[in-house]
Amino acid sequence: MSLHELRAYVLEHREDEAAFHALVDRYKADYPNRVSYPAPKTPEDFQEISRILRERLGK
Repeated sequence: MSLHELRAYVLEHREDEAAFHALVDRYKADYPNRVSYPAPKTPEDFQEISRILRERLGK
């Protein structure tokens, strides 16, 4: 199953935890150099994430 197909499956079967974990494992394997950020917890964190996303998306 391709990554795209697996993602579609997970979105249609949100209760399937094994499929979700398989998707996360595939992302980790396919994109080992990805940058991840912790979940925002404060209003300042939300602003910082918004700034980073705008910068990355060129907006």
